[in-house]
Amino acid sequence: MCDWIPSLKRAALALVIVATGLMPALARADDRTFRLSVPDALIETGLMKHLLPRFSLKTGVRIELVPEATEAEITLSSGKGRPVFSDSKTTWHLRLHAQDHAGAARFADWLNSEVGQRTLTSFEVDGTAHYTLPDAVEEIDGAVQFEGNAVRGRALSVRHCGRCHVVSEDNRMNAIGSTPSFFVLRAMSDWDVRFQSFYALNPHPAFTQIAEVTKPFPIHQPPPIIPVEITLDDLEAILAYVSDVAPADLGAPLVHQ
Repeated sequence: MCDWIPSLKRAALALVIVATGLMPALARADDRTFRLSVPDALIETGLMKHLLPRFSLKTGVRIELVPEATEAEITLSSGKGRPVFSDSKTTWHLRLHAQDHAGAARFADWLNSEVGQRTLTSFEVDGTAHYTLPDAVEEIDGAVQFEGNAVRGRALSVRHCGRCHVVSEDNRMNAIGSTPSFFVLRAMSDWDVRFQSFYALNPHPAFTQIAEVTKPFPIHQPPPIIPVEITLDDLEAILAYVSDVAPADLGAPLVHQ
């Protein structure tokens, strides 16, 4: 009469085992997104649109902006926390509330890294740098390093970028003369920021897709040429290659917009 009870127990045990097995995967998924609480005054400057896509492009971690005083893994405010950047009126502080959240911790570390600081200080409003680093307004020096495979990055650069840019001595005669070479781009002080965010700089958005980062092309606006389709790992490899490219000797300091 109660033969179904052992079967029910076995089914329940199986569900527990399955759920337990899924927990690490769910935890990993949670580590790929977190909430960032930011005041409206900071959002209105446009800094978040400049900053967050570049971090997500680099790491694959997505950030959800939430209003001030909302529960979040990280808070940017003028109150308590670690000072990370300043404008003419305010020093902005970061508080990491979720110390065990890998994605949030990575963002906090990135903001304090050389690449993160370059990204912050390269943000401009009306052509003028808007933010400086607390107690350190001078330009950041030192070589930027990337973890990708530079050999693979060279091959990817030739395949995807070489249609327009001179990316090495081998394709010098096959590129479009009006586009800057990798050697010239490498000579710019913010070359690393430019390459990390190239997908957002014209004309690239019209034909570039980065997996899990960019939105699909609108149906009514197909790419005008064969699209460039790469992954974050591909981009990391390209960045590693470009970091090894010798900057062009342009004589006087390069002035650019």
